[in-house]
Formats: sequence, structure tokens, C-alpha cells
Amino acid sequence: MTQNAQAQPEEAPVPGPATEAPASAGLSEHAAAITAAYAFEGARIHLGALVEGEEPVAAAPVNLALSMLNRHGLIAGATGTGKTKTLQVVAEQAAAAGTSVFVADMKGDLSGIAVPGEASEKLTARAAARGQEWVSRAGRTEFYSLGGQGTGVPIRTTVSDFGPVLMSKVLELNETQESSLGLIFHYADSHGLGLLDLKDLRALIQFLTSDEGKGELKGIGGISAATAGVILRSLTAFEASGADVFFGEPAFDTQHLLRTAEDGSGIISCLELPGVATRPQLFSTFMMWLLADLYQDLPEVGDADKPRLVFFFDEAHLLFQGASKAFLDQVIQTVRLIRSKGVGIFFITQTPKDVPGDVLAQLGNRIQHALRAYTPDDAKALKATASTFPSSEYDLVEVIPALGTGEAIVTVMSEDGAPTPVAVTAVRAPESSMNPAPAEAMQKIVDASALQAEYGEAVDRESAYEILARRDAEAAGAAAEEADAQAPSEQPAEKDAPARRSSAKDDKGLFDNPAVRSFLRSAGTVVGREITRSLFGTRRRRR
Repeated sequence: MTQNAQAQPEEAPVPGPATEAPASAGLSEHAAAITAAYAFEGARIHLGALVEGEEPVAAAPVNLALSMLNRHGLIAGATGTGKTKTLQVVAEQAAAAGTSVFVADMKGDLSGIAVPGEASEKLTARAAARGQEWVSRAGRTEFYSLGGQGTGVPIRTTVSDFGPVLMSKVLELNETQESSLGLIFHYADSHGLGLLDLKDLRALIQFLTSDEGKGELKGIGGISAATAGVILRSLTAFEASGADVFFGEPAFDTQHLLRTAEDGSGIISCLELPGVATRPQLFSTFMMWLLADLYQDLPEVGDADKPRLVFFFDEAHLLFQGASKAFLDQVIQTVRLIRSKGVGIFFITQTPKDVPGDVLAQLGNRIQHALRAYTPDDAKALKATASTFPSSEYDLVEVIPALGTGEAIVTVMSEDGAPTPVAVTAVRAPESSMNPAPAEAMQKIVDASALQAEYGEAVDRESAYEILARRDAEAAGAAAEEADAQAPSEQPAEKDAPARRSSAKDDKGLFDNPAVRSFLRSAGTVVGREITRSLFGTRRRRR
């Protein structure tokens, strides 16, 4: 009997081949050792079969313990070596075992996970050689898009929820400018001014640097006109890139990513991003907001039989491209801390050097497809990659470039927390389609989603922009009324009257201005409910 096509829900686990045949049954000493090392007691994901010589050994399965997915992982390899299909193999089995899955689909390659695969004699034979009984099936999938760009339920967030730290990163601000932006958010938070979209943020910056509003922040440092100008210019460029569609309401609740289907399997949330690939900073910042938002809301669970959610970041180098040290520190902290919340993170990229060293050190599960060494830099990267694996009988500098498509070097975390021996592995075939899903099939899934009714249409309610616009209108009206009332009483003899009136007006102060009073009344509706922020600057929601 061979490994079933997918890991089953915990209530009815299916034993893998490693537990069904004696390790010594016709296996070499090395194959028997690998079989024993990867024969985990709990639920597991079947990665494939050990390769000896040039052929897979079906009786020597290479598995990944389901409970160890929250030790994070790396799937790396050159273009065309099969790393995206390996992602698909792990993701569909994790979902079948009851773990929710989130995949960021940069190129549209992963949409096929929602469609059953097509059988063929070649595929069946390939699967059998890897100890796999291939069955055509699809994962329960929900498609998402950023701000409605593309096919999927729109994911949006408000500027307030996004927070000053991530906003500073995406606007490429320096430390001084980031500090000033933090003051702006603090003012909005404490005065109940909703920053829902980018025009709200722009309007508030303009108000706080105007003659009328610049005194508001004077007591806590204020904002220089030069700094405000830089922030506004960066904001304009950000808007011009199309980012404005990602900010607004209804704001997406990340708890939707933790749903399971009626049969107990995890739902695969597939974020379609082909139109965002040219804006890597937006992609990386938005994805880190998701992680930060989940981190603040999820309870501590420690070590569990299976994680609640596993993220797969395809083209992971886009997360770190041009990132500041402060932002990298946040990523490192997230990866370190979110494990105890029952969340696993897998990065999929070409070489391990695409991932910062401190992040790489947290990735306990490693699946390395072929790398090519065409240049001196390639050769250096190859040696560095080989050096990150545990010592083994393989010469990895020689083995890694020689791997065929669909083959990989594997080491994972065992159930006792130690790395398993390195195994050259022929990776199993996905059971869902290896081709992108047809557009009409994706649209049908989106139209049938209950979340489409909740998030499909953007909403623009009153927020900082509207409040400040009304303030300006009321100020203009008040000034006109004052001018009309004073015009008949003005006498030439009263040469000092204008000065007296100006002095009296100054004595009243900013807060006696009727427009400002209206502005503060609107803000006062939420006094006492100041927004508090998480470790990563995102908004803490009260549930």
C-alpha cells in the first residue's frame, strides 16, 4: 500500500508507506536510514521519494511532519526547476489535513490549485515511481485581489489600520520623516479622525502644516514644511502607482483566512497578484500588514498537532527588495514570534541569498531545487547554499547543479526539533491542475463567494478629508459673515479698530473658530476611544 494522495484530516489520518513496510525490506543502508528519519508518528505531508543513482525509490518516502510547518520553510531553485509545483504539493496536502493556507500568486501559476488535475499515463507512472497513488482533486479555494485589481474578492485596508510604520516603508521615508508621519497618525488616532484612504492622509498633512493647524502638534515636536513636502511628494508618487485602490473600506478582516470547509479541510486563500509584480514595495508592505494583523489578533497556542495557517510567499525576494533595516527587523521579529501563534511561513525564491540571513536562520524546513553556476557569482552563491545544509555524505556543490526538474535536496525539522538527514528527493506530483485555472472558472468561484457580497463594493464614508473640507467651507462662511457684520460700523476715525479686532480674534485662539469647533465636535464623537497600535504599528481592533 502506498501513500494516499493527500494528508487526511486528523480524525482519519492515512498512514504513509514509511510506517507500512519494514525499513530493511530490499532497501540499501542509506535508503533505510532515510526512511526511518522521515517516518514521523503524527500526520505528515508526503514530499516524494528518495533518489538513489538516478531513480526514485518508492519504498523510501520523504515526508514533512504537519506539526512542524510552523517552523517555517524555504523552497528555492532556479527558474524552471519545479519549486512552484513543490509549493503546490505542500499547500494542497496541508489544506487537506485541516490547515488553512494562504498563497501569494505573483505570476498566476498557482490558480490551478482550485481545479482538479488532468490524469495521464505519464503522470500516473511518475507518481507511482514516487510512492504516490495519484488522484485528481482540487483544494477548496477562495480567490482574492488587492483592491479589486484582477479576479478575486477585493482586499482593502484603511490607512489607519495600515499604520505609520508600514506606510513609512512603502513611502521610503527616512527616520526623521517616519517620526513626523508617526505624529500625524497619533494626532488622527487621538482626535478620532478616520484615515480611511490616501486622500484623508493628504488632507490631514496639509491641515497640520497650514497656518491654522500647525500649532496642533507644536507641543510634541511639530512638523517642518520641508518634511511635510517630502511626505506629500512620496504620497503623490505612491498614488500614481495605483496604490490608492488598496486603501479604503470595507477593510478586510484577516480572520477570514483562518476558515475551514464543511468537511474539515482548510480553505486555500489565493491572492492573485500578476498586475502587482512591477510594484514590489507595495506587495511586500501589504503582505507584512497581513502578518502583523494576524500576529496581534491570534492567541498563543504553542506547539500543536497542526498549524492554524501557513503562508506561502512566491517570489519572496520581492518582500525584501529595497527594504530598510527597520523593516527587516520587523520581518525578523514577525518570523520569530508568529510561530507560537500557530502560523507557518514558507518563502519561495531562487536562491537562499534572496532572504536576509536572520530570517533564513528561522527556516527549519528546506527544499532546494537545482541552481546553475554560470558565473563566478553563481558559483559563490552555490557554495553558500550548500554550506547551509547539515553535513551529509553528499557533495552538495556537485549535486545541486545536477538535479533534474522536480528533484530537490530536502532537510526538514523532525518531531523532536532536530534537522533530518539530507535526502535527494524526487518530488511528488500535485493533484490539482499544474496549469493556471481558466478565467471563467476563477470568476465563477468569486461570484459564488459569500465574501464577495461583503467586500465586493468599495464604501466611502465621512472621514478626515470630508471633515477638513467642511471645516474650510465653514471657515470661509464665518469670515464672510464677520465681514458683512462689521462693514456698516466701520468709521474713518476708528483707525485702531482693525488692530483691536485682530487682537481680539487672536485672543480667542484657534479653538474659538466656529469651523474648528465643528471640526472638533466631529472628532469628539470618539474621544476616549483613541486608537492603540500593535508592535508593528498596525491598529489593534476591539472585537
